[in-house]
Amino acid sequence: MLKPTKWRSLVALTALAAATTTSVLAQDMPKNITVYVAGTAGGGIDLYARMLSRYLGKYLPGNPTVTVQDMPGAGGIRAANFIASQAPKDGSVLGTFPGGPLAEPLIGARNPGYDMSQFQWIGAISRDVSLCISWGESKFKNVDDARRDQMIVAGTGAGSETDTIPLVLNEALGTKFKVITGYLGTKETFMAIESGEAHGRCGLTFSSLKVSKPDWLQSPRKINVLMQMGLEASPELPGVPLASDLIKDEESRLMLSIVTMGTAIGRPFAAPPGTPADKVEILRRAFDAAMKDPDFLEEGRKMAAEISPTSGAEVQKIINTLYATPKPVVERTRKILEQQTK
Repeated sequence: MLKPTKWRSLVALTALAAATTTSVLAQDMPKNITVYVAGTAGGGIDLYARMLSRYLGKYLPGNPTVTVQDMPGAGGIRAANFIASQAPKDGSVLGTFPGGPLAEPLIGARNPGYDMSQFQWIGAISRDVSLCISWGESKFKNVDDARRDQMIVAGTGAGSETDTIPLVLNEALGTKFKVITGYLGTKETFMAIESGEAHGRCGLTFSSLKVSKPDWLQSPRKINVLMQMGLEASPELPGVPLASDLIKDEESRLMLSIVTMGTAIGRPFAAPPGTPADKVEILRRAFDAAMKDPDFLEEGRKMAAEISPTSGAEVQKIINTLYATPKPVVERTRKILEQQTK
């Protein structure tokens, strides 16, 4: 047994080592951090990233400057590929994505050049539901209307939720969604809906809609919400059916969960694969602290943002669950999505 004097010495040495480690890490952390947004300016992902950027540096050693850079293209796959293969792995880069790029390496017909399970997940801002909406003046008022007639929905690129969700719903629910893809980002799909170029969109998170188009939800609503997809229905959308409740067989429900898993970890942030574990831990702690910042929460309230965070460790578990989906379900989903390339 250690004598009291030796015990105090051991405690002091441990504290000194911890302080020294923290000091070294503080000196080693970058002075500037860039958050790459897999979308366009004005979209929900962009707005959430900019809000976080105003608080994250406050909780990082040295209080680095945090800037946001939009990198649209291929439904978010372009940004994911860049972060995986080209971005520095020193803690100076984070990425935030829509749901599509999360599942693309698993179910995509092409090799996107990255593996989301290898990313270092820092946390997610919201737990969300994804929506299928139509313009209020269109003839598509509910799910049955989309089963009866062909409904044109705007998409942002093969692999994005805007493109994958409608195709899986067609298989699982008998809807007749026709995806017109290639819109640069959320803003452009909204313009297409308002102009009548598209009837609506599937794969739009509720939080994104509330932030980027709050006027669409004001009474009287400018849009129809046909259905919602997620782990559970949003209490803010009474009477709007949960798609999984409409699906009869378990395999089809699993297919839908693959392409909508991103809603369970809305607005996720990740560092590149290979980022050192100690820096990942510092970033995770800073993210968790920012989620509790009173000013951050107040800004979120003012912009009607959904703040229901998930820790980086929990996001990692969800991604691992996604990649553990039984192979027959994955193969069936992939075959359905191959329609995008034909």
